[in-house]
Amino acid sequence: MPTNPNRHPAFLAAEAARANKRQLRVADAITKFAGSMWFVYIHALLFAVWMIWIEKSPWQTLTLIVSLEAIFLSTFVMIGQNRQAEFARRKADHDYNAQELELRHNTEVTETIHRLTTEIHAAVNGGRRDGSRLTQADTPDAGDRGR
Repeated sequence: MPTNPNRHPAFLAAEAARANKRQLRVADAITKFAGSMWFVYIHALLFAVWMIWIEKSPWQTLTLIVSLEAIFLSTFVMIGQNRQAEFARRKADHDYNAQELELRHNTEVTETIHRLTTEIHAAVNGGRRDGSRLTQADTPDAGDRGR
């Protein structure tokens, strides 16, 4: 299966898993066809032919066929919904893992910035805890300059 960098990794994994199972590929093909306008056109034509030339009113056989078809099609719709739910679950898991990784990275960056800021502050203030700055008078050689 060719990988598409514009697709979500969870979608690609779900697609690969479905491609390996024949019955799921068949269900996907039926669902895809049943959701197309060709499906509607073919059925409208078949129903018209059936009602005009094959069976006269009240169309009991046609009713039976349409009812059975509805049962099977609703099953295929549920299979499609299960596929979408599985994709949503995989995507949510992937997004959660990616966000947790990003959170860890951001936390490490924030801690590093805090540590560096503390070190810079200590270097600038000569290690004073009260936050006051060093002045010329505080330097060790300040007394020698005045002489």
